Amino acid sequence: MLKIAVPNKGALSEAASTMLREAGYAQRSDSKQLTKIDPDNGVEFFYLRPRDIALYVGEGTLDAGITGRDLLLDSRANAHESLQLGFGRSKFRFAARPGTAEAVQDLAGKRIATSYDGVVKAYLAEQGVDATVVRLDGAVETSIQLGVADAIADVVETGSTLRNAGLEVFGDVILESEAVMITRPDADPAALEVFTRRLQGVLVARAYVMMDYDIRAEKVEQAIALTPGIESPTVSPLHREGWVAVRSMVQRATAQRTMDELFALGARAILTTDIHACRL
Repeated sequence: MLKIAVPNKGALSEAASTMLREAGYAQRSDSKQLTKIDPDNGVEFFYLRPRDIALYVGEGTLDAGITGRDLLLDSRANAHESLQLGFGRSKFRFAARPGTAEAVQDLAGKRIATSYDGVVKAYLAEQGVDATVVRLDGAVETSIQLGVADAIADVVETGSTLRNAGLEVFGDVILESEAVMITRPDADPAALEVFTRRLQGVLVARAYVMMDYDIRAEKVEQAIALTPGIESPTVSPLHREGWVAVRSMVQRATAQRTMDELFALGARAILTTDIHACRL
């Protein structure tokens, strides 16, 4: 039975469980549950602190897990990223009081407060900057005001929290993070094949819609150029002479524009439907 780690709380928790449900796996109904066995699919889920998941997977206790790229790298665990999951995106940036620093080189000899000391130390070493990294758990924005640090390094989404603390971001992005599936180095790929394929199916289903439309036969090549699909569209003759029906997967983000272009080409009965699951 596969052993998979899932975040028990925080920004990644609900999105991870939702994705697993869409992939056909049973998930806990009570947030206090620590484990959930899905006997039909041969998987046991363990709900753990997001920061601990990479360590458990890296030690070989669990086969795989869902966590953030930032947490994986910060842990320095013996686990590796095997699949990007497309949610929980964030950027990791330096911030300080306005006018304090403009680039990472300005942090030489300074104190930097962060909850991700592994990520920050690695980045500073890569940039050749010698600074003191102060490890804090949780809200680091007040560390400058309280005299603990000269700058901070933290996850930035809108930047409003930093602005409210009188800080501004500077320098290049340290790290772009998102939710990822991680595995241990000695994990059996065959054992994880079905689990990985199911998650990939969810990603494709979220990114694409199924589009159906009718088009005159002489314009089908032009229409297919707009809707090439992932492999190839399905084209079927209609009872109406000179017309064909086309079915193709198109990217969700551009579906409305594609419908407009098809309509202008002469297509009619243009429909889009959600894809709930797929295997490619």
